[in-house]
Amino acid sequence: MRAACNASDDPAMAQDMPGSPAAVITPAYRDLQARMHADFPTYGSASVAYAPLVARVVESLKIDTLLDYGAGKGRLAASLATGCRHPVRVIPYDPAIPDWAASPAPAEMVASIDVLEHIEPECLDAVLDDLQRVMLRVGFLSIHTGPARKLLADGRNAHLIQAPPAWWLPQLEARFRILRFQEEAMGFWILVAPRDAHP
Repeated sequence: MRAACNASDDPAMAQDMPGSPAAVITPAYRDLQARMHADFPTYGSASVAYAPLVARVVESLKIDTLLDYGAGKGRLAASLATGCRHPVRVIPYDPAIPDWAASPAPAEMVASIDVLEHIEPECLDAVLDDLQRVMLRVGFLSIHTGPARKLLADGRNAHLIQAPPAWWLPQLEARFRILRFQEEAMGFWILVAPRDAHP
């Protein structure tokens, strides 16, 4: 069992606030992520490559609201605005981006593209639980399983979790129904649904 994700860097001040940004990221790591977004214009660009797949799900299920969980610079919304035939309202959420840091409301679809490997290991359960909370019908998740090319300002690899699909799948299956799994050279993507929902 992993240690809890503390809302404060001071254990004496830590409190459990499910659903809040503090519950899914520590303040120190939020600052590191904000710095990465400021320092690297291409940081968070994987969503562009996956946008056509996300668009196909949106179109086939006639999704009206999509939560971009870990939205970074908002590139998924921009890609879907021009590449999706079904109009969809994209709601960006990213705890490292002040304008998008408020705890999100549930949406029909959740996309979390190359985000989970960046999560602090002690916060992963909280993040997966939050994804479960906000996903009403379907989710598209992509996970890179190896090291990143970039380093955080503190010297760590930007991919804090480097683990194979066999490590990830039990944690996802504990929370979601797996609709489709596709392994790729650098990781995998997976289409999931809440256990009690039928997309």
